[in-house]
Amino acid sequence: MGRMNFQSLVEPDRVHKSVYTDQKIFDAEMENIFEKVWVYCGHESQIPNTGDYYAVTIGRQPMMMVRAADGSINVLHNRCPHRGVQLVGNLKGNTGGAFVCSYHAWSFHLDGKVRAIPLARGYEGTAMNKSNPDCNVKRAARVDSYRGFVFASLAAEGPTLPEFLGDARIAFDDMCDRSPLGEVEVVPHCHRMIQQSNWKFFMENQLDALHPSVTHQSTGISAGRVEKRIKEQNGSAPLHYHYLSTFASSFEQWDSVQTINFPRGHGILKAYMGLRPKDPDTLEYEALLQKAYGEAKTEEYLSRSIHHVLVYPYLSVQSPLQQLRCLRPISPDKTLSEIWHFRLKGAPEAIYRRSLWYYNLVNSPATMINADDLENWTKAQWGLTSNGGDWVSFHRNYGDDRVENGVSYSNHGTSEVVMRSQFQAWTKYMHGDAA
Repeated sequence: MGRMNFQSLVEPDRVHKSVYTDQKIFDAEMENIFEKVWVYCGHESQIPNTGDYYAVTIGRQPMMMVRAADGSINVLHNRCPHRGVQLVGNLKGNTGGAFVCSYHAWSFHLDGKVRAIPLARGYEGTAMNKSNPDCNVKRAARVDSYRGFVFASLAAEGPTLPEFLGDARIAFDDMCDRSPLGEVEVVPHCHRMIQQSNWKFFMENQLDALHPSVTHQSTGISAGRVEKRIKEQNGSAPLHYHYLSTFASSFEQWDSVQTINFPRGHGILKAYMGLRPKDPDTLEYEALLQKAYGEAKTEEYLSRSIHHVLVYPYLSVQSPLQQLRCLRPISPDKTLSEIWHFRLKGAPEAIYRRSLWYYNLVNSPATMINADDLENWTKAQWGLTSNGGDWVSFHRNYGDDRVENGVSYSNHGTSEVVMRSQFQAWTKYMHGDAA
């Protein structure tokens, strides 16, 4: 696809259906977006010990994140430079002090440098020797982390990680600041799910405030009835009923929730759930935060108006509940999502359990909430392959949003400015403009 072709596919208030279905466009996305931007690899607590590794895919590239002896973290291509065999076949593990290829026993230090070439005399007079950089495992061009969250970029040049994250870094600040120690650690059990649809459906859906009362109506109303009955009997209901009943909020309530949309496609959906009850567990937790940060900072941290933060094009963070979902696109109509949960270091067990309920009730592959969304995205993928129309509409509240310094603020929570903003970023990336 040429430069002008991409431009013609995206109009200010609609996009052509081929951006969701065309293989050539998908391949160009992998090259121009996913294999250039900073991509989330994992949390440093996933690889605490020397030799610990975790396999990760960046665009189409199989990679591995590994802890070196000096404590640093390397991100390497999962490929032996000899004959191309992948060095690790498991998702995670510990490789000891070196990677050893299972095919011909070439071995490599944890930074990727070649350690030993077996029967080296057979390579005498050739380019294959330990002084040749081509005999090292290829490294990601850049690796950086923010508050324990590790990212890598396969492009040698481009924005720094802080520049790329921009104001969306509040996702990680908000999560970590909720810990009395200022840190989180990963819960090692990750939910993995393959959606039979394009990755962009997921990203658009996360800040779409119009769909919950429709898509999740059955779950929200049912949970609300049970919640009401328990409150009448006991005076209060466990918070996890609220997690579900709030999906059935009225259209007027959803329309009052603001979205903030940043230049690189990142965005924020402001808070709409009440997550600060006055139960003993919450009061104990807030007392720990006050001891650590003081009353003013504690109030600042806990009163941030955030429900979702998107790091475009692949990350959804629900920082008040320590949840993170990461996309690994597979094909135009297939996307792997990794659903991670984090524990606040130093926080009471009850606070962890509270967020665990959300992880299992809302974000796991087995929930009705997730199933509702997956059905819609699959049907959308099917619909866009038909001859029923060529364009996808993003007209809702077009021209009604407030724009300041390149940031769009919705005057209506159900505005489709989220999608318009994401496709503005998409167009720039596809044209090679990552600045």
